[in-house]
Order: sequence, then structure tokens, then C-alpha cells
Amino acid sequence: MDKGYEVKLEKMIEDMDLVNFTPAIDISEVVIHQAEINRPALQLAGFFDQFAQNRVQVIGRVEMVYMQTLEDDKVKMLDVYEQFFNSEIPCVIFARGFRPSKAMFYLAEKYDVPLLGSPLGTSEFMAEIIRWLNEELAPRISIHGVLVDVFGEGVLIMGESGIGKSEAALELIKRGHRLVSDDVVEIKRISKETLVGSAPEITRHFIELRGIGIIDVKTLFGVESVKMSQNIDMVIQLDEWDRGTDYDRLGLEEKYTEFLGNKVVSHQIPIRPGRNLAIIVEAAAINHRQKKMGYNAAKELYNRVTGQFNL
Repeated sequence: MDKGYEVKLEKMIEDMDLVNFTPAIDISEVVIHQAEINRPALQLAGFFDQFAQNRVQVIGRVEMVYMQTLEDDKVKMLDVYEQFFNSEIPCVIFARGFRPSKAMFYLAEKYDVPLLGSPLGTSEFMAEIIRWLNEELAPRISIHGVLVDVFGEGVLIMGESGIGKSEAALELIKRGHRLVSDDVVEIKRISKETLVGSAPEITRHFIELRGIGIIDVKTLFGVESVKMSQNIDMVIQLDEWDRGTDYDRLGLEEKYTEFLGNKVVSHQIPIRPGRNLAIIVEAAAINHRQKKMGYNAAKELYNRVTGQFNL
């Protein structure tokens, strides 16, 4: 994961609902740079070669059972713990409701390493924290556009300023769909297949309508009219109608727009007076969903026409 991105430990504790066993340690400047986690079973056994000390350290049942065996050899236990906590690790999280020992408390406070806890099972907790870190540390960009959830499909509407993106979004909201972001969309690359869009906190739930001003969608239309984030499934590019442009009329071949190395299906929609953008966007979203389910209307028509010719 790109080390240019980071997330504060305070945010991780809040979002993951972690218990802080060491509240006396100042965590305000502690940040996480890597989405991967490490289970330090080998390190607790004294093997520190290839130690991923920059990662979040997670203690599960295996580590706890082994640490109990160290109680019989206090010298070895303290030596191993000393090496472990002196490695500049960001934090140690105990899963399954386990608690750190007195020796761990002592060395954690000595080296300012936060000790945290979660009641979740080890595997469940690891899956959840890796998902969370992948999202928080994902590469990201901000683009000009409007993101709406239409029938569960994330539709990113793009185009020049004033072409009607916000107006189309407002009509979609009135038809029961949900706004994610207007004007500025923050896009995160969660995986090679997934892009997630959201709104900057300062503009969240607001839409700008020229001639009217700023409206609060959540206040006017209710909480069901907005959404915090949404996978981006399709891009609709709005363009001024140009008689000289050859627009796609069949849709046999998919076109794509690329963000952060991921390709997203894209449609170029010409704008002229009288066209109902909201209905067009709805139809595009439903058609895209049909294609994902294995049915392509354009190919069906093509097969029918070619079948007539072959008779």
C-alpha cells in the first residue's frame, strides 16, 4: 500500500471500537502506514529476522498460550518482550477479549506502545481490521462530478460545469434514489476491481443549483435520500449535443474510463433540450445491471438481425 497515506491510531480505536488498556500513553501522534497486520508468534519465540514491526501487531489465542509458557522463565520472557516493544511497533491489539500481562504493561509503558483490545475472535477481527485499513489507506483522487446510487448501481455523472449534473441528481433523488456526492467526488481504489466514491466532509449532503444556491438534501428529502459512500459501477459523461459527432447507438462494445488504474464502464450522453436525464440515467443503470446478470440487449438484437439474414 502506498506509504504516502496514513491513518491516526485514534481513528482506528474509535471506528473499530477498541479498548485502550494504556490510556496514559499519548497516542495523538501515532499513525498507521500499512494495511497489512502481523501476528508476532515467531517474535515472541525470539525470532526477529524479517520482523514486520511497522504493522499493527495482533495477539490471538496461539500467542497467548505461548506467552503463558514463558511465565516459567522470567529472564527469557523479559528479554523477548524487551526486543518486541523496543522495535518501534505502532500498537499491540489483543483479540478474543484477552488482556496483557503485568510484564507487557510495564514494557509497553516504558516504550510508549499502546495496548488495545477487542472482544472479537482472532480471525473475525483480522478480517475486519484488514478491510478497514485497506479502505482508510487506499490510493485516492478527487474529481469533478456527481455520484448517485441508482437501483444499487453507483453512477458517476461527469461533464462540464453548468451542463446539468446537479439537476439530474436532484431529479433522481426525487425519484427515490440516493445522493453520495455533488461537485467533488473522492475516489478510493480499494482493490483491482473496486472503486469507492464518497463526499468531502465539508460538502456532504449538499447540492449546488445555479440560480437557487445551496440546498441540504438530507434535510429536504430525508435521511433515506443520501448515502455516505458507494462503489462506482458506471460513468455517464454528459456532453453538449453536436450534430457532427457520431454517438454510439447500439452499445455492442463497452467503453471505459480509467481511475487509479481501474477501468469503469462509461457512456457518453449528448445533452439537448427535452431530454429527461434522470430517466436516461435510470435506464443506463438498469441496463448495466442486466449486463452483469448475463443479458445484453444490444447483442440480443444483433443476433436476431443476423439470424434473419441467415434464413
